[in-house]
Amino acid sequence: MLSNIFHVNLAHYLILAFLLFLIGAFGAIVSRNVIKLLISLEFMLTAVNINFIAFATFADNIKLTGYVFNIFYIAIGSIEVAIALIIFYLMYREKKSIDMDKYKELKG
Repeated sequence: MLSNIFHVNLAHYLILAFLLFLIGAFGAIVSRNVIKLLISLEFMLTAVNINFIAFATFADNIKLTGYVFNIFYIAIGSIEVAIALIIFYLMYREKKSIDMDKYKELKG
């Protein structure tokens, strides 16, 4: 009886990833804070990772490419966040603000 209640299939993972992606997209569009923008982007990338793992688990049991992509993302994502935080820290030292409107000169 309990196994039927707690059975998690591919649709549950896709719904979770979709909700995380929507939260990240909404935060990226609405936020004016640099740190909130970075966190929103990480939410979106986490949703992509959930999709990789879900499809690797339910569709591709032999090649394991979803797991390999996820490991590469974890390695590259941590470096990406570290570099982004360093850049934002240097921008904060110059402008003394984390508001995105203060950085208009960065537009191309």
